[in-house]
Amino acid sequence: MKTVLMTAFEPFGGESINPSWEAVRSFDGKEIGGARIVVRQLPVVFARCGEVLIQALEEIRPDRVLCVGQAGGRSDITVERVAINVNDARIPDNDRQQPIDEPIVAEGPAAYFSTLPIKAMVAALREVGVPASVSQTAGTFTCNNVMYQLLHWLQRSGSAARGGFVHIPYMPEQAAHHPGVPSMSTASVIQALETSLQVILSTENDIRVAGGATH
Repeated sequence: MKTVLMTAFEPFGGESINPSWEAVRSFDGKEIGGARIVVRQLPVVFARCGEVLIQALEEIRPDRVLCVGQAGGRSDITVERVAINVNDARIPDNDRQQPIDEPIVAEGPAAYFSTLPIKAMVAALREVGVPASVSQTAGTFTCNNVMYQLLHWLQRSGSAARGGFVHIPYMPEQAAHHPGVPSMSTASVIQALETSLQVILSTENDIRVAGGATH
């Protein structure tokens, strides 16, 4: 049986919850698309998030990896296309560290592209009524750090696994404290992640449709 590693983050930035963890933790131990799901929580700490991720990768040796994070202010499920080799923190992490213009991996490539079928994922999410789009930036905080370290490890380890990152909006409970900011229910996020897993496990070659941005 195949194994999928899903990761999500602890709360950060003054929030008491993180919608990624609230949704992802419900998948632990489930079987979807003929695969067993294993879940891990990552710290919102630059110095440790990649270490915890890599420990899980080496322990589990998954066939697929789907990392999930909070993107407060975004209105839909955003499937990330690329991770870049820089930490540039607008706010401190949970250890009060705030790296600026520092590489994630010294002498590492400038960027890595997701190896998941990102456009097929977006199409499937829209088909089931969940707003979704391809994102051209995973930011420069710990989400981007984790995506970069995941793809760096997959390439350097020789693993045949495929992996990538998805951002999700605030939960309504959070948006209530940020007037005018979009949100998405945990039930809708769980539906979106389950649909994404089905696509990830059944799609070898991504579809070729427009998913770019003009700005």
